Amino acid sequence: MKIAFVGKGGSGKTTLSSLFIRHLASVGAPVVAIDADINQHLGPALGLDEAEAAALPAMGDRLTLIKDHLRGSNPRIASAATMIKTTPPGEGSRLVRVREPNAVYDACARPVELDGGAVRLMVTGPFTDADLGVACYHSKTGAVELFLNHLVDGPDEYVVVDMTAGSDSFASGMFTRFDVTFLVAEPTRKGVSVYRQYKEYARDFGITLKVVGNKVQGQDDIDFLRAEVGDDLLVTVGHSDWVRAMEKGRPPRFDLLEETSVRALEALRAAADATYEQRDWERYTRQMVHFHLKNAESWGNERTGVDLAAQVDPGFVLGESVATPV
Repeated sequence: MKIAFVGKGGSGKTTLSSLFIRHLASVGAPVVAIDADINQHLGPALGLDEAEAAALPAMGDRLTLIKDHLRGSNPRIASAATMIKTTPPGEGSRLVRVREPNAVYDACARPVELDGGAVRLMVTGPFTDADLGVACYHSKTGAVELFLNHLVDGPDEYVVVDMTAGSDSFASGMFTRFDVTFLVAEPTRKGVSVYRQYKEYARDFGITLKVVGNKVQGQDDIDFLRAEVGDDLLVTVGHSDWVRAMEKGRPPRFDLLEETSVRALEALRAAADATYEQRDWERYTRQMVHFHLKNAESWGNERTGVDLAAQVDPGFVLGESVATPV
């Protein structure tokens, strides 16, 4: 299952995504965790120290390797240089799976040991001084979008992405790549403003959007969120001594997490798992192609010097039954 955590800066989305990743690991589920946020805080939230987090290999720095692996023997893609972030897979492309070893994981993923298991962690890489004035952050997250475009995942395995803050996710088609999007919102007007933007932008794309109310202090906060987001409110979370200790770099054993938080995480997993039966791989592939053609026309063709529409394989539909070439 592909799961995104979004929300305004400071809403707690990275904290909640890290708790959800820990929860999945504690029950033995295979997990690929991806930090696609400009601030790169997911590693520390999963217990890495600053040096360990800084040493994580950046996907953005290994984009050529990622492209070369994913294009495989696809005859519609002449070279890595002609692939852009939205290039869809076709006959001959190499697909990636959650549990397998592959060149992308070897180059970009590192195991993070958590209570009860380990997860693969990948990061886009930080936005550095060298990028100022010559690059936008989406040149970094393009590696994540390509990865998701070529990902085939099944039930009871999880890819959890901590997305960039606010509504910035809509600068690409990556917001359509998920089975469910958890929007973390505080019980304030600013807290629900991103929800309204997300709901409006996503309404024509069949996005499953659930709101996680965070920093809730009482029934009045719950009533406020319910009035603002209606049935999209899935669960609320309040103060946690476990989280406070984690933020100080001294997390207790995960099995000591407060029961209320455990129930909230169980609700998130149940909501994610429930979307499996609603999967529509044809729509998923169609949306992938839609954004690729938009990007090709607006900037991709000019940048690469080729007609990127020719990369679309009209007979190809991504799905769990698609075989991956060696």
